[in-house]
Amino acid sequence: MTTNHSTPTPNPTPASASEDSRPTTAAPSPSPSTPSSSPPSSSSSFTSLEPCLTLTSPTDILAAVPYLVGFHPKTSLIVIGLDRRQAKLVARWSLPFPPGTLASLEPVFDREGVTEIVVVGYGPGELVTPAVDEARLLATTTELHVGEALRAHEGRYWSYICDLATCCPAEGTPYDLTTSQIAAEATVRGLVALPDRESLERTIAPIAGPVRMAMRRATADATAGFRADLTAATNLDTFATQFIAESLNRVRSALQTHEEGGRLDDAEAAKLGLALSITRARDEAWTLMQDSHALLWKDLTRRLEPRFIPPAASLLAMASWRAGNNVQATIALERALTIDPSYSMANLLMHALQNLLSPTILRNRLPTPAELDAAMGPPHPSWLLPLVNLLDEDDPPSPPE
Repeated sequence: MTTNHSTPTPNPTPASASEDSRPTTAAPSPSPSTPSSSPPSSSSSFTSLEPCLTLTSPTDILAAVPYLVGFHPKTSLIVIGLDRRQAKLVARWSLPFPPGTLASLEPVFDREGVTEIVVVGYGPGELVTPAVDEARLLATTTELHVGEALRAHEGRYWSYICDLATCCPAEGTPYDLTTSQIAAEATVRGLVALPDRESLERTIAPIAGPVRMAMRRATADATAGFRADLTAATNLDTFATQFIAESLNRVRSALQTHEEGGRLDDAEAAKLGLALSITRARDEAWTLMQDSHALLWKDLTRRLEPRFIPPAASLLAMASWRAGNNVQATIALERALTIDPSYSMANLLMHALQNLLSPTILRNRLPTPAELDAAMGPPHPSWLLPLVNLLDEDDPPSPPE
């Protein structure tokens, strides 16, 4: 049985923000569990600087998994890749999945220096065993050691690599996650494991009720104001230059308000939603990105009217990915791509998550605002077209309270 695996935990998320820990999932069409290229529905990469949980038994492994993926998995396969007993990545797939699904892990194992894997399947044997067999076969072909391979179902677990009746009886071994120190350690670090993925999705779902109606009115006022100013403009070049400058200032002001512990009022939130539809303004937020910005973009993702959500949701995904909160990143991208399947930033980030890329590839590589200005040139009226095209779109009815 597996012992003494030091598993880095996901970066803690503030208690007010619900979470997820992984860098990937599939776009909404097809659903994350059945994409044609069969990417994992979630994954995480870790660095050696992150805090560790020491797993000394199968129960510890089962207790740690919900904190590694952000929720208690059901009908899922989890693959934890390790090197020198430290986790390098964690990936999750919904079950069942087509044969050959795990083949995409081979280059990832090589890239991350994985030398050992731990496999955990959740569900009945007929669902889990084929997936675990595929993972074990992949380990054999890539010369990786399988430290443990478990199936958990209805309060019992079975080991695929232990056949001793005294240790692993045929009827399974009862387990109680509350007896493991892992849950206590994770709780002390501020980690949360929600009941299921749907619970995570609700944490960035649109806000309903009076808040929604207030934002709808604020958005109507903001769009009417922009339309009136655009109609009255006598020089489109001058108008575009002024509007872009105001949009960039609005982004910086929103970040400063957030960093000082404030929250945008409805009017400012609605105007920022309009500003972010301009690529240059959105990219200003991207290039100034800090992990802590996730709370701002999460707030906007929940409050903005649907047609203005893709930029904010993509920025939320970026901030979440950087912070190691990768389930939230995935769910945010699914929100963006459900509204606009062609939104380029969301598709770019989804590709990175599906290929288990680490956010470290972007650290210190984002352009500065000055470099953006040099690359894009002076503002032009054509920059306003994405916003103009949104003015006449209708938002769906408000979600039920």
